[in-house]
Amino acid sequence: MRVLKFGGTSVGSVKNINQVIKIVSEASKEQKIAVVVSAIGGITDLLLKTGTEASTKNEAYKSTFQHIKEKHLEFTSTLIQDDQGAIDEVAALLKELDELLYGIYLINELSPKTIDKLLSYGEILSSSIIARAMYTQDLDAKPKDSRDLITTNNKHTKASVNYKVTYSQLNYYFTKAKQRITVLPGFIASSESGETTTLGRGGSDFTAAIVAAGLSVDQLEIYTDVSGMFTANPKIVKQAKPIADISYHEAMELSHFGAKVLYPPTIVPVMSKNIPILIKNTLEPDAPGTIIHNKEENTGNPIKGISNISKIALLTLEGGGMVGIPGISKRLFETLSAQGINIILITQASSEHSICLGVMEEDAGRAKTAVDEEFQNEISLSRIDPLTIEIGLSIIALVGDRMKSHQGISGKMFSTLGKNNVNIRAIAQGASEKNISAVIAEKDVKKALNSLHERFFEAQRKQLNLFITGVGNVGSRLLKQISQQQDYLKTQLNVNLRVLGLSNSRQMVIKEGGIDLSKWEEILAEGEPGSIDGYYEKIVSLNQRNSVFVDITANADVAAVYDKYLKQSIAVIACNKIACSADFDKYQELKTLSTDYNAPLLFETNVGAGLPIIDTLNNLIASGDRVTRIQAVLSGSLNFVFNNFAPGGNFHDVVQEAKAEGFTEPDPRIDLSGVDVARKILILARESGLKMNLEDIKNEPFLTEKNLNSGSVEHFFETLKEDAAHFEKLVSEASAKNCRLKYVAQLDNGKASVGLQEIPQGHPFYNLEGKDNIVLFFTDRYPEQPLLIKGAGAGGDVTASGLFSDIIRTRTF
Repeated sequence: MRVLKFGGTSVGSVKNINQVIKIVSEASKEQKIAVVVSAIGGITDLLLKTGTEASTKNEAYKSTFQHIKEKHLEFTSTLIQDDQGAIDEVAALLKELDELLYGIYLINELSPKTIDKLLSYGEILSSSIIARAMYTQDLDAKPKDSRDLITTNNKHTKASVNYKVTYSQLNYYFTKAKQRITVLPGFIASSESGETTTLGRGGSDFTAAIVAAGLSVDQLEIYTDVSGMFTANPKIVKQAKPIADISYHEAMELSHFGAKVLYPPTIVPVMSKNIPILIKNTLEPDAPGTIIHNKEENTGNPIKGISNISKIALLTLEGGGMVGIPGISKRLFETLSAQGINIILITQASSEHSICLGVMEEDAGRAKTAVDEEFQNEISLSRIDPLTIEIGLSIIALVGDRMKSHQGISGKMFSTLGKNNVNIRAIAQGASEKNISAVIAEKDVKKALNSLHERFFEAQRKQLNLFITGVGNVGSRLLKQISQQQDYLKTQLNVNLRVLGLSNSRQMVIKEGGIDLSKWEEILAEGEPGSIDGYYEKIVSLNQRNSVFVDITANADVAAVYDKYLKQSIAVIACNKIACSADFDKYQELKTLSTDYNAPLLFETNVGAGLPIIDTLNNLIASGDRVTRIQAVLSGSLNFVFNNFAPGGNFHDVVQEAKAEGFTEPDPRIDLSGVDVARKILILARESGLKMNLEDIKNEPFLTEKNLNSGSVEHFFETLKEDAAHFEKLVSEASAKNCRLKYVAQLDNGKASVGLQEIPQGHPFYNLEGKDNIVLFFTDRYPEQPLLIKGAGAGGDVTASGLFSDIIRTRTF
């Protein structure tokens, strides 16, 4: 004997029902089959809706009923075209349902007993239609009302089974049944007094398990719309994968914590008889599915799955009057039990000062009323506070039988959540260590499940979600590099790099599934009007794990919101120098926020574009070395200018060329005034451990007052022409001494300066070509021969590569 169960989705369309019939036909060739079916997909909810409408005198119940009627008649006429008897049978059942609803309408009441009667029609109708459809396709099939076989107590809407009586009735019936296939309605049963009862929402699984256990079959097969139980909800976690096998206890934990593939009580009757449960996909019957049994398979991963329950309320009873007083917990639990409120999670402080309980949100109001009444005396004496309620919460849970033999699981779970700014409101873990549960905000569920799944199931492949602002010269090149390297990052570094957001000064776009980088310009052009605060709000509301904000602007307003991103545990990659060269207290605040919220703040490209200058400096400091002096040429644009400006040349034209090549800022005065270099040496000074501000940097400008005080950029270039003699004199005097002009930044004895210098032959700076930068670090370990870093310090590609490097570094945090 085999028992197969098909859920609502499996019988939710004519096409799916025909697939069910095909599966049953193949199975019945070997032995007799008991087929348990749910109501047609969505019908149970519609029945409850029409009953509620009728009980409140809402005439809309008639149209809801009409929808139910039309759906069943459509299924009947399509599946059983030439069987008028079947159509008449379904019509008679629908007439009974109509009369029941009219009765509910008249008496203006919908009791639990009536609800059971009403909802039973969903399964009775589906089993009748499906049995008739099988028969018309030449299968030896007959329907059998489960109410004749399963006996329960009188607790309506979630009755308890009398197993002794039920097993006896099942064996008696199936021993005598001659048909090859018996179709049973799930979910419904009858009390000892003959009243219709139900086994709870999802109870069709339970019906199948009762039948399987009563008949002592070899295996229970449950067909649904997914290929087994998954490591997480595949609708939330795209990378979730089927679990090949799982223990009864693990499956029970997962189903209790929201894995809707299986109704939790289903496991109890089959587990008592050691009957395996096979979860299969109706639409992919050849897929392996999941086997649930009592064997503990050692797969190497102690975690079998991650699940969650939504719409949780956290109840907290606390007060000094609870400490050391016996019976408080007893009174609390008895009060909730009397109200029929199920407690999902419990945690109590060892001080006995508070007890936290997790219940469904819908029960929170009744819980507060009852508990406050029970403890009215203690509350009036201020010994206990009134019960507090927090809503908008969910419970997430790690499940696995073998967690007890692995240290550090809790630590990994909570550190992963912490890194992604998921606040934990309560924690529960039993001594069996099969389950670790945490209460979090509902809005964080998707991020939490994805980050935990990534941590425990995805071969340590980390997904980085980028939100980029500034897509000009450097930004566009960064996007090109990301597009080119995505496959390499996945295969070689186990990093899945996605760009979810783009913005510029005019527009912004955010796509949860990622932006197609082959047409990012068109996508951004079709985006909505951009704003700094609007972009931030959309990023936060999207609430993605491992989020990285990349600033490729020179905008002070963008730099001003870094603190907001860090407080959301969103990493910040800054090409923009303004934040790290702002007031020291602001710089220090950002560094502190980065540490406190475990959100990387990386700004390698602030100094030397793609050169590893800041990283090298940080490594020197971290290893215990001390920087005594820094000498550097830190402006690729200025180096390019003075390498290409010779006696007799035109300074204006050289600067224009540098701007056209993208070596300068859009306003070249930022580079030529020395402000940009001053910011860079300031950043190096701060990273060396010095408390210093921009005004502490001595700046010796080589531009004239006319150049510095010019209005527009165009006017600035005009002044360069007017002051051509000034620049000619600078370069001629240096050339006469056989020197070259270099714009040098220095840090020595805690003092910093920037300015144009005449560099003699033999000096490391003399032969510095093109747009190259060079930095000399003199330290306690490098006192005479400095540590030297040299290379291209300007240009779109190298700056983009520096940003790319910082982005990849965030994967280690």
